Amino acid sequence: MKKLISLASALILFTSAQALAAPETYKYDPVHTQIFFSVEHLGFSHPQGRFDKFDGSFTFDQEKPESSSAEITIDVKNGLNMDSDLWNEHMKAPNFFNAEKFPTMHFKSTKIEKTGDKTANMTGDLTLLGVTKPVTLQVTFNKAGTFPMNKNYVAGFSLSGTLKRSDFGMTNGIPMVSDEVNLNIQVEGIRQDFGTMAK
Repeated sequence: MKKLISLASALILFTSAQALAAPETYKYDPVHTQIFFSVEHLGFSHPQGRFDKFDGSFTFDQEKPESSSAEITIDVKNGLNMDSDLWNEHMKAPNFFNAEKFPTMHFKSTKIEKTGDKTANMTGDLTLLGVTKPVTLQVTFNKAGTFPMNKNYVAGFSLSGTLKRSDFGMTNGIPMVSDEVNLNIQVEGIRQDFGTMAK
């Protein structure tokens, strides 16, 4: 009987350890997550835009980051923000984002390679203008812990990378407006077992 109890206890501990080791699911905090992009304009400047509306989640395993994943859908039609109504409409036109026909873009990770104690390369499929191509982002893990204002458990990351818009068929303005697009993304995710969004 004692052996059976010991075996049952061992199984419970093993199952609990597996559960604790599993990647945790986080929802993007829309208040503290920012998606910026910039291009070169005739060599004079590097204007920036951002996407204010998006939805998705990611999983994160601090012990084994390679098993983590990320997915996000970005609302181009309603979320593109160039800090100018005129410029917003220009960028949504058919020869740029073509937002009426392609109102969203989508990214889903396919591979994560650890490059340091707190860094990794995350490769994923980006679908833009109906074209899907691989894009690699450099990721830095900033911090995970309890948010002091509402006790949510939060994980934060900084991401950067580049892509060529011509790969997705967006060729208007090249080379006056650079083909290469620089990405700067700041992410805060709320672990879903805590349930509420940070304020």
